Amino acid sequence: MMGGGQQQMQQLSQELQALDEEINEVEGEIQDLQNEKSEIDEAVEAIETLETGSTVQVPLGGGAYLRADVQNIDEVIVSLGGGYAAEQEQGDAIESLHRRQDHLDEQIAELRGEVEGLEEESQELEQQAQQMQQQMQQQQMQQMQQMQEEGDDE
Repeated sequence: MMGGGQQQMQQLSQELQALDEEINEVEGEIQDLQNEKSEIDEAVEAIETLETGSTVQVPLGGGAYLRADVQNIDEVIVSLGGGYAAEQEQGDAIESLHRRQDHLDEQIAELRGEVEGLEEESQELEQQAQQMQQQMQQQQMQQMQQMQEEGDDE
């Protein structure tokens, strides 16, 4: 009887741990998407404030930058995803970037919903674990009482 309860508790705690890991993973994805949104904000701000002839720092990777002059602020190359990019006018580029942000918002909302579902599941399992623990304690108390009573009988 006791062994079974212990085994169930172990299984519950493993399930809870797996849920926790999944929640952390999804929250990490949300953070990545929010970072991407911030980068888009910076890009939009740059497109809006830079002018033809402005000097900018171009990242080369590995923390190295190069100074370059903007040839034409009205020709912005925007990634379309899937390895494709297109040259767009300033206004169209900003619109494309805002559309990408909207898409990111949808993904974030979806992932937040996923996290809520996982957290509910986790709470249910925690309640089950608490109930099981209480039952096990009650059984132990009853066994102790029985042992005492048997001891008193002798």
